[in-house]
This record gives sequence, structure tokens and C-alpha cells, in this order.
Amino acid sequence: MDGKNTICLWYDGTALDAANFYARTFPDSAVGTILRAPADYPAGKQGDVLTVEFTVIGIPCVGLNGGPGIKHNEAFSFQVATDDQAETDRLWNAIVGNGGQESECSWCKDKWGVSWQIAPRALLEAIADPDPAAAKRAFEAMMGMKKIDIAAIEAARRG
Repeated sequence: MDGKNTICLWYDGTALDAANFYARTFPDSAVGTILRAPADYPAGKQGDVLTVEFTVIGIPCVGLNGGPGIKHNEAFSFQVATDDQAETDRLWNAIVGNGGQESECSWCKDKWGVSWQIAPRALLEAIADPDPAAAKRAFEAMMGMKKIDIAAIEAARRG
């Protein structure tokens, strides 16, 4: 990695699979250097993928195959601001359709347990509307959704 700050994500032997999925799914994403273990270690054997450098939407990350001891949770998530319903649907469906799971209010989890917020810009703008009544209507509409329906958010914002 070239930068000083890199997000390290813990995986149980599946860091390369996750990195390849992210590179296929998200724009400005790629898989970089793969480091194989020079010796046996508690979670694997010599020659196993130890770490994989990757970029997700321009964010430098490293996947560490650290073993089963630590699980991802919602305390960390990638928040992806989408431009339209087609992009929202494509990313949501890619994550959920590849062994992930839906959650509430734009949140979903990939099959490795990493949380994602697929949040259309229209949603973020609607809940920040300077008219408190419009923001409230949009927010309340969002609270009943899993994947965000931009048309429904915009209709609620308008009243």
C-alpha cells in the first residue's frame, strides 16, 4: 500500500474471494498485492493467502486472513452514495444476491459479514431537507424500507 492509512478487514481464509467480489462489483475497485504466508501460522499454513491489498471505490484496504476468532459487525460499514435507482439496485442486488442479507434503511451485509449502506444521494438530500416536515416524511418513509426506493422517498418528501 502506498498510503499511510489503510482499512484492515479481518476474514477467515476468504480475503481474496471478498477482494475479487468487491473489484467486480464496485467502480474504482481493484485487487492488488497478495501476500502468502512464509510459514505456518495459527489460522493457516505456509503458502496460504495471508493478506490481500485491494481498493473499494477508491478506499485502500487490506484483507487479513486472521482466522475465525473475530467477526464483522455493523460498527463498521461502507456507505456508498448511489446516483440513481439503477445503481442502487445493481449494488444492493449484487451484495444480497451473492450470499448476503438484507437489513433495514439501506443497510445490507455481504456474505463475509461486512456491512454496507447503499444510500442514494436522493435519500441523503431528502432527510437533510431544510423543510422539517419534508425531511420527516422522507425519514419516516425510509424507516419502512430495506433497499431504498428513490421514487417513494421523493414522493414522501413532496408530501
